[in-house]
Amino acid sequence: MNVRRSAAVLAAIGVLAAAAPATAAPSPKATVPAGLFGKGDPTYDGVWRQSLALLAQHTVGEKPADQGVRWLTGQQCADGGFASFRADTGTACGGKGAQTDTNSTAAAVQALAALGGHGDVTGRAVKWLKALQNEDGGWGYSPGTPSDTNSTSVVVGALAAAGEKPAGPRGSGKTPDEALASLAVPCAARGGGALAFQPDKKGELAANADATAAGVLGALGKGFVVEPGKARDKAPACASDGEATPARLADNASAHLIGAVGRSGHLMSVLPGAENQPDYGNTADTVVALAADGWTAQAKAPYAWLEKNAAKWAEQSGPAAYAQLILSAHAVGADPRDFGGTDLVRALDRLGPAPAKQAAASEKPEEKTTQKSGYGVWWIIGVCLVAGIGVGFLISGRKKRP
Repeated sequence: MNVRRSAAVLAAIGVLAAAAPATAAPSPKATVPAGLFGKGDPTYDGVWRQSLALLAQHTVGEKPADQGVRWLTGQQCADGGFASFRADTGTACGGKGAQTDTNSTAAAVQALAALGGHGDVTGRAVKWLKALQNEDGGWGYSPGTPSDTNSTSVVVGALAAAGEKPAGPRGSGKTPDEALASLAVPCAARGGGALAFQPDKKGELAANADATAAGVLGALGKGFVVEPGKARDKAPACASDGEATPARLADNASAHLIGAVGRSGHLMSVLPGAENQPDYGNTADTVVALAADGWTAQAKAPYAWLEKNAAKWAEQSGPAAYAQLILSAHAVGADPRDFGGTDLVRALDRLGPAPAKQAAASEKPEEKTTQKSGYGVWWIIGVCLVAGIGVGFLISGRKKRP
């Protein structure tokens, strides 16, 4: 759910981060429009963070403000796709205008499909997404870019949310399941069971936690919202014997994630210069992925770590981070209004237009929320740079969006 990572993205981020200020404050030229969640520069993540925020509000029983929903629907381009942000919706997308991408489009579809009543918008977006499916069955971040695990998975989630069958083939007959399977690290290899973002220049696959969490949802045909379900008993182990089904792919990926969070309860950041810091966003994504695959008991350990440690990160990172934590709480059946003493729902609501229907108020005190910078915007910038040179695709994020 975070901004998607690859070795190429990391290289691009390293260049940008070296020239970036210590905080990712809004650009002097950036204007945050009315109806948009967050106060940070929306250039690289406006549609993404808005989609997650609206989806999180809906998931906890709130009715998002019409103003916030109109802002999102108004971002759609004439061809049906969505760009990360259109400062001027009167200017056509493409060319010198905003560039459409699969991730922003798929996030918007998931949010609007959940809210209902936007079939015209989601229908055109789904048509756009389906037309961009690569011959290997997957999707890249931008039109014409190679498939990657994260983009494929978020599009699969969007198609499922819209009532489509995401397993359909295209071109040479490949399906999204086949695309994801081609990016799975063999059990016998280092990082076995995990998924890679994309093959490296030598065609080799390297385990990527962000891609792995996304890949679990993609293999299961699920989106950002995972309903709490019955827990499975026995912890998974990576297995290569038997039929290579999507369920086996998901279990192998889950086994890798369980091992990755086993000692500390969380994942570690791979951001240049932040390698010794926790990765809050991907840990939240891991909680959702494990719960989606039925490993709820194993998901509760990283969720408990998030409860103790992630509130400050969300405060600094903004609406998408709060939404990630809300969705992780929902996935394990926890109360997002009592997240280690923080009411995540109230905190998110304060960053955007007041919902038309409010969820039950928490009785727990909550620290005042401020909009600070996180690492998120630089992940998005890096992704855009990489996409621009044709390498491919970022929640959810999916890094952390201000």
